[in-house]
Amino acid sequence: MKSPLSNISNKYLYTTFCFLLSCGVFAQEEKSGASAQELADKLANPVASLISVPLQNNLTYGIGAYNGSKYQINIQPVIPFKLSDNLNLITRYILPVVDQQDVTGENTHEFGLSDATVTAFFAPKTKGIILGVGPAFLVPTATDKFLGTEKFGIGPSVLVMHQGKGLSIGFIANQIWSVAGNEDRADFNQFYTQIFLTHSYKSGASLGITSEITQNWEGNTTLITISPNVGAITKLGGQTMQFAVMPLIPIVGHSNIRPDWGLRAVVAFVFPGS
Repeated sequence: MKSPLSNISNKYLYTTFCFLLSCGVFAQEEKSGASAQELADKLANPVASLISVPLQNNLTYGIGAYNGSKYQINIQPVIPFKLSDNLNLITRYILPVVDQQDVTGENTHEFGLSDATVTAFFAPKTKGIILGVGPAFLVPTATDKFLGTEKFGIGPSVLVMHQGKGLSIGFIANQIWSVAGNEDRADFNQFYTQIFLTHSYKSGASLGITSEITQNWEGNTTLITISPNVGAITKLGGQTMQFAVMPLIPIVGHSNIRPDWGLRAVVAFVFPGS
């Protein structure tokens, strides 16, 4: 039996997809060209001095031996701090809320918080290549033992990208090792990277492609996905927002963790005057 949240997630993703299409069609009428494109470029830059609160909705099916399904919403605020005229500190938070069925076993269901990830990038103001380096933390916030590691972890994070008007290309990566926590649980040792290419338009619309690679060194498993995506900038009342939708296409992954397919829809609340 499907949980109420799963039913809501299906309707929400469908509504978001339809709304995104309408935003893409009417974005030219809603926004002035230059400012919309500049905002889209800033949102493509993970260390831009811009406050945003993305809600990343992920729906995956056909997971593991029991053909499980998972709905995960990542609450991902990005908050910058100006340290000097030439140096910013960009803090990024990811708090996942998970609703999954038949993932850990047949006729099983887990719902709750998963572990949070907190990243801090020290980003000097540079021309040409954009750089960001800093620590990444794994925080054991999970409310169910099947949804988290019960470990606290730390490691380095890095961003390297190039951005011209309308074009953003680069990667963001981190490596986290567990350093404390429940000794009865397996150690955490994981590398993650996202490679991205995005092209924005004067209307604020954008097209791009991303690839995410997760390497679990402890479990010796690799998961690689590719996601072509489309996005749009619009306003609801006085609130600036970005919408994006993309398939999650798995190309490498062990049968225990690799889904058959997935869909991601992102709604980001943007505060460009911050």
